[in-house]
Amino acid sequence: MPEPFRIREARAADAARISQVLRGAFEEYRGRLDPPSSAHDKTEALVRNELVDGGAFVAEAEGVLFGCVFFHPKGDHLYLDRLAVLPSHRGQGVSLRLMEAVESRARESGQMRVRLSVRITLTSHHAWYARQGYAFHSHGTHAGHVSPTFLVLEKVL
Repeated sequence: MPEPFRIREARAADAARISQVLRGAFEEYRGRLDPPSSAHDKTEALVRNELVDGGAFVAEAEGVLFGCVFFHPKGDHLYLDRLAVLPSHRGQGVSLRLMEAVESRARESGQMRVRLSVRITLTSHHAWYARQGYAFHSHGTHAGHVSPTFLVLEKVL
């Protein structure tokens, strides 16, 4: 039986579709986050730049791209960035498979730690990441804010 979707490495030619997925997946947070998510403003050009800075994986089925996650190599870890799945494709294990792809890439590149950031206000996300083995690493504060606005979570592989 064929898989319902596949995960593959993103290519520059995917940039326009990835920017659409980011905007669509993050639309539910419009007006709920302070500062607003930069995902709302992701253009094809910005996505291409992020692909050069690290890379990404995408989820697709029958030519339809509906999920993505970026990764960026850092000194002592691989940074998992912008995990996004369109609402129409949630609840099928897509996020988990995208996350596993990043964790595999970390291992392949010799990194034994993966970090990510999650907004403090998105408590359901904290719980989901904890179930995947991510634990508190530090707080972070967006520019222009005096109190922390996000958590940095880490998983030791």
